[in-house]
Amino acid sequence: MAENCSDNQQATFDKPKIELHVHLDGAIRLETILDVAKKRGIKLQAETVQEMRQLCTLDEPATLTEFLSKFELYMHVIAGDRDTIKRIAYEFVETKSQEGVIYVEVRYSPHLLANCSVDPIPWNQNEGDLTPDEVVRLVNEGLKDGEKDFNIKARSILCCMRHMPNWSMDVVELCKKYRNDGVVGIDLAGDESLNCKADSGHKKAYEEAVKCGIHRTVHAGEVGAPSVVREAVEVLKAERIGHGYHTIEDEALYKQLLEDNMHFEVCPISSKLTGACSPDFTEHPVIRFKDDKANYSLNTDDPLIFKSTLNTDYWTAKTYMGFNEEEFKRLNINSANSSFLPEKEKNELLNQLHMAYRVALNTTF
Repeated sequence: MAENCSDNQQATFDKPKIELHVHLDGAIRLETILDVAKKRGIKLQAETVQEMRQLCTLDEPATLTEFLSKFELYMHVIAGDRDTIKRIAYEFVETKSQEGVIYVEVRYSPHLLANCSVDPIPWNQNEGDLTPDEVVRLVNEGLKDGEKDFNIKARSILCCMRHMPNWSMDVVELCKKYRNDGVVGIDLAGDESLNCKADSGHKKAYEEAVKCGIHRTVHAGEVGAPSVVREAVEVLKAERIGHGYHTIEDEALYKQLLEDNMHFEVCPISSKLTGACSPDFTEHPVIRFKDDKANYSLNTDDPLIFKSTLNTDYWTAKTYMGFNEEEFKRLNINSANSSFLPEKEKNELLNQLHMAYRVALNTTF
């Protein structure tokens, strides 16, 4: 089902779109992986695009562990290589422009792309490895070049990793350093069973983010319980929730987040193939979000692995979840409102959407 986008999928919603939850390392072109592997003399388990697609993508629902194992097949080709990191950022912007996206926030772990060891800071640098700081600079350069060439606005979110709390203070410092140079927020990704205890690097990093006005999102309630969402909101002071599907299992929490206009970054195709939600799309939690007029976006998450595009997610929402054009307009306007852009740029983006949708600026959805 999550095949490359057909003409029908492309036409599902052919107006400007916003995307807020997509991972750079999960959105790399297979052709690029093969090309870089050849240039770097790295042997892969596949030699053609078709073989790589069969190797790296999911066709049927799997576990989150099986999904994460796909990254191990190609990340060693990308991580630590200067030219490649800038290249994948540039190509990412081109791809999103082709999908009708006019603003995107792409996220990644600077440490993983730098090929850092899992040892606490300072990191062991192997020959050819980068520092996380260099990675952020290179990604920024690639995104900026893509913006100029493809008439799209692209910003980035830097990820902390739940299994590496020793990296998190460094991540927030990078957010602070590059906050006026392309980086708009901080994220926490990884195994939701690893909580953010009082003395954890994650909690301290997010406290610093709050103090310095760094925008905050957290992966929570994807496969984890509603308690993980509550922790994200109450402990880490998240402004957005990555996924958040299992929030609806705690009615009191869900009601509170509706009242607070919390934004949920929903990824339909991803949620099926990672086993986060029922494989029956007609039972997906986003239907509840839609019916309750919740604040949410539609996103791809890791389109390389899911063999999808943003249009695939829109087509799925229309075909199986009862979405129509008005709902697509509503969720994109909410996405722009919930973006981490400065207010002036956010208002410009909203004006662009309202003009494209021919919706009055004072319209309430």
